Amino acid sequence: MVIYRDDYPSNVYPWLALQAREVEVRSVEVSRLGCISVDDVLKQVDGRTRLVALASCHYLSGFRIDLDTIGWALHGRGIALCVDGIQSVGAFPTSLAQVDFMAADSRKWLLGPGAAGVLHVSEEWQDRLRPTGWGWNNLDCPGFVARDRLEFRPGARRYEAGTANLLGLVGLNTAVKLILDIGVSAIGAELNRKRAYLIEGARRAGYEPVVDEAAGAAWGGMLSITHPRRDIAGVFEILGKMKVRASLREVRSGQKYIRFSPHFYNTDAELDAALAGLSAWRATPRRPFPLLPSERQTV
Repeated sequence: MVIYRDDYPSNVYPWLALQAREVEVRSVEVSRLGCISVDDVLKQVDGRTRLVALASCHYLSGFRIDLDTIGWALHGRGIALCVDGIQSVGAFPTSLAQVDFMAADSRKWLLGPGAAGVLHVSEEWQDRLRPTGWGWNNLDCPGFVARDRLEFRPGARRYEAGTANLLGLVGLNTAVKLILDIGVSAIGAELNRKRAYLIEGARRAGYEPVVDEAAGAAWGGMLSITHPRRDIAGVFEILGKMKVRASLREVRSGQKYIRFSPHFYNTDAELDAALAGLSAWRATPRRPFPLLPSERQTV
C-alpha cells in the first residue's frame, strides 16, 4: 500500500503497523510539504498495490488533493482509495465519487463533539469489507437472541457493533444542520478569503507560509507560517498572552510553525488581533521579541 509519511500521525501509524503482517508500505515523495499530485501517487504504485491512504487536506500546509483525479487513476489500476477527511469535511465540498473509504471526526471543521464522526464506505465495498467488531447492533439477532451464524446487518449498521455514542450523535447531527444551513460552498469561499487575508498580513510582518503556494491550487482553511529570524515558540507564547488561539507545529527537520485555523464565524477584527500578535515584538521595545540562540549575546 501507499501512504504519505508526513501526513498527520493518525493516518500514518495504523498503516505502518501493517508491516508486522508483511504488508509493504511505501510513501509518496513530494517537493512541497503535503502537495500531492496524481503523478506523485502513481510513481509509487505497481501491480501489487491494493490500497492508497491519503488525507484530503494536509494538516500543516493546507493543500487539498484532487480526490476525483487520484481516485479515478487508482481505480483504473484496481487500487482502492482511503481518505482521512477531517481537515476538509464541513469546510469545503469534498467529493467522494472516487473514494472507497473516508473517515472524519466531527470535532474539527464540522464543529461537532469529540468521539463522534462519520464513515463512508462505497457500495462496491459494502460486502467486501469485514468489520472486526461483533455485537448485537451489527449482527442479525432477532429478539436479541444470539444466532449460531454470524450475519452482518445490511447498510451502515454493520459498522456499529454496540451502543452508539448517543450524546455525540445528537451534537454531530446539530452541527451538520448548522453547516448545511450556511452552505459548505459558502463556508469554503469564506475560509479562502480569510486565508488570503492572513497570508497578506503575515507577509507584511516578515512571515512566510510553510510552502511556497502556487496560484490556482486548492487550499484548506489552515495557514502555517514561520519567520527566518525569529523564535517561533516565542511568537506563539506572545499570541497566547494576547488570548489568540493558534497551534505550534513543526516539520520533520524540527523547524517550527504557527498554524492558524479560523472558521466562518471568526471576524476580521479577530484576524487583525492575530496579525497584531505577530508584530507585537516591534511595538513593545521594553519586552523584546525572543531572539534565536544564534542571535543572543552575553553581556
